[in-house]
Amino acid sequence: MMKLGMTCEGGANRTIFSCGVLDAFLEEDLLPDYFIGVSAGIAYGVSYLSKQKGRNLKLMEQFMADKRYMGMRHLINRKTRAYYNIPFVFEEIPDKLLPFDYDALAAFPGEIEAAVTNIHTGKAAYVPVPRDKSMEDVLVASCSLPILFQPVKIGKHYYLDGGLADSVPFEHAMEKGCDKNIVVLTRARGYLKKTDRVTKMTEKLYKKYPKIVESLDTRAERYNACMKKLYELEKEGKVFIIAPDDTYGVGRTETDTKLLGKLYQEGYDIAKREMPKLKEYLKG
Repeated sequence: MMKLGMTCEGGANRTIFSCGVLDAFLEEDLLPDYFIGVSAGIAYGVSYLSKQKGRNLKLMEQFMADKRYMGMRHLINRKTRAYYNIPFVFEEIPDKLLPFDYDALAAFPGEIEAAVTNIHTGKAAYVPVPRDKSMEDVLVASCSLPILFQPVKIGKHYYLDGGLADSVPFEHAMEKGCDKNIVVLTRARGYLKKTDRVTKMTEKLYKKYPKIVESLDTRAERYNACMKKLYELEKEGKVFIIAPDDTYGVGRTETDTKLLGKLYQEGYDIAKREMPKLKEYLKG
């Protein structure tokens, strides 16, 4: 019996592209047996798995330009100490302002994991996502980019953004026994990651964690190798990739809701355009 895996790349606010894709999937009643997301890929992915079509779009429209959502004021605030206002984003919004359906998520029959990076080993860990309010720690850990967030403790260890160690964990999905795999990317085909100045600055700040520094230093090379392998598997018919044609210059902390809405619509339109091919892939 076929086991369908789905992998969603992160990219913070740029992941609104994936939200459009996933809403199109919900219209087709397309849900995986196994889902793994990185950073915003899992933070937004849970609304898809709880079948809350349009919730992520509403979140973008109502809150991403809201000063309560993110900004330097939250990073320098001793209580929040993160660029994204964690109590607002991960508590007030899902619990009060734009309710998250925890019961619906609990009813999802498949397996859900988030990719995180162990701050001491620099290695990826794949953590089950709780189906209740306790999911917050796992979601925040997977989103915790160095500098912009503080490390998050889960169990006995501290973790940062999963993308540092495994940006697109499709291979882990395969290891979980998924023989059909959909991979949703947030970068256009042909994108090559480079080690920038911010990465070098981050390495200096995290020098007491040499394995994290090593992960940062080799991240671009590993990401590009990962993409090369992914596209080779696509040619072999082993994975199905959905990627944006254009990200319109949208960055991680984009607040222009018109631009973000355009990227969401692109995700939705591409998913609809690719749906006949995707259905054929799933039949084969």
